[in-house]
Amino acid sequence: MKSTTEAMTNFAEVHPLNASPEIAAIYADIRAVSGLSMVNLIWRHFATFPEIIQWAWKGVRPLVASQELVASRQRLINAIELPSLQPITFEAWQSLGLSAPALADMRTITSDYIRGNCTNIIVLTALRLRLEGIDQASPKLSVGSTPKQMAPLAPLPRIETLEPSLAASIRSLANHHEGAQGGIIPSLYLELARWPALAEVFSSWLGALYDPKAMRTARASTCRAAEAEAMTMLPSLDLPPPNVSQIRPALDRFTRLIIPDLTPVCVALLKVLPLR
Repeated sequence: MKSTTEAMTNFAEVHPLNASPEIAAIYADIRAVSGLSMVNLIWRHFATFPEIIQWAWKGVRPLVASQELVASRQRLINAIELPSLQPITFEAWQSLGLSAPALADMRTITSDYIRGNCTNIIVLTALRLRLEGIDQASPKLSVGSTPKQMAPLAPLPRIETLEPSLAASIRSLANHHEGAQGGIIPSLYLELARWPALAEVFSSWLGALYDPKAMRTARASTCRAAEAEAMTMLPSLDLPPPNVSQIRPALDRFTRLIIPDLTPVCVALLKVLPLR
């Protein structure tokens, strides 16, 4: 599973291939506990600051591993306010080069993105609320079952390697999102490079959601739901490292703009995909 915010970013990161043994071990634990096959960009960004990823992951790990998070994710999904969207027929998808197996792949990929985004926005919002001074007691959480590890996806293309018109379509999609300013290309959109014709029509097929007012409504509802869920599972944190203030800008941007913008897109996409 790839995060929806993985490509072309101005956020410094420690790439898994360049990670020290200590950081690599934390990355491996994040993947194992979450069931996701890729470590989200914000964790790779945290790894660039001394002691931060160790402190933050230790704090939220029990949340990610909890049974309660499963229900929290579903409540968040149900709370997202989407405009009315009509399912798109199999024949319409087929006309863009998506066969039945390709549609099955897209449904799996989209479901994985939803799970990853919902996990991240809840636990990272909980971390942010703690840093904002919320001192409500941490709950007692039940340890959930070990999640099934998601199958790795094919590597995403780099935007600069794509044919110019396809790259322009993908950049146009990214430009719908305030949080993507500064060069972030949501990797959900890079997945569309497999089907260039789909990248060209994607915003029109989900057109109601890409209306700025509808997008703001969807984002706001996602943020509200994430904060409500986060308040029920605030982490117990050790004394923060002295440099903790340096992660606040990224934490705010991811939990208030980037993830809550892309999560509704993923949920909406799943709704318009045909069942067969």
